[in-house]
Amino acid sequence: MNAENTQSENKAGITTRHDESTYPRAGLPRRLAALLYDGFLVFAMWMFIGYAMLGIFGTDSNQVVDGVVQTDSVVSTLTFLLMVASSSGFYLWFWTRGGQTLGMISWRIKALSLDDRPMSIRQGIIRFFSAWPAFWLGGIGYLWLYFDKDNDALHDKLSATKVVLMPKGYKPFEKNPT
Repeated sequence: MNAENTQSENKAGITTRHDESTYPRAGLPRRLAALLYDGFLVFAMWMFIGYAMLGIFGTDSNQVVDGVVQTDSVVSTLTFLLMVASSSGFYLWFWTRGGQTLGMISWRIKALSLDDRPMSIRQGIIRFFSAWPAFWLGGIGYLWLYFDKDNDALHDKLSATKVVLMPKGYKPFEKNPT
């Protein structure tokens, strides 16, 4: 197995190497906390997109009819597509580079391919688009990790990825040894 090794420094100042294949899988509370943190960032991107769309199309594409705001269907569809593209781009960028979004760094979890390498773009796309129904269908895809022998969520299984808990001394911005 091609395990990616990371290094950290213990209290005595001695640098040690870590084999990510031995790390435990991340539990549901950490995953949801990281998702909440990332949700704030994604929401901020969506607010910017909405502001940009307002600047491009103006307020003429919206109207209030019987107390309900109705938006032009083209503008609405374009906004939705930009929201999906920006959120998928956010996750794919972080997952395929270092395996961690900003929320995942905060909660010391890391998404990897099953061979302990950064996930491929294909794996990231499968993971992203299968995680949405896993969450919105009553969380059944996330609750799956309580029944899985490897403690993987359903979208982990579908994308051949895993989410591991990193040790307390892990420093995500240090270069890994080769």
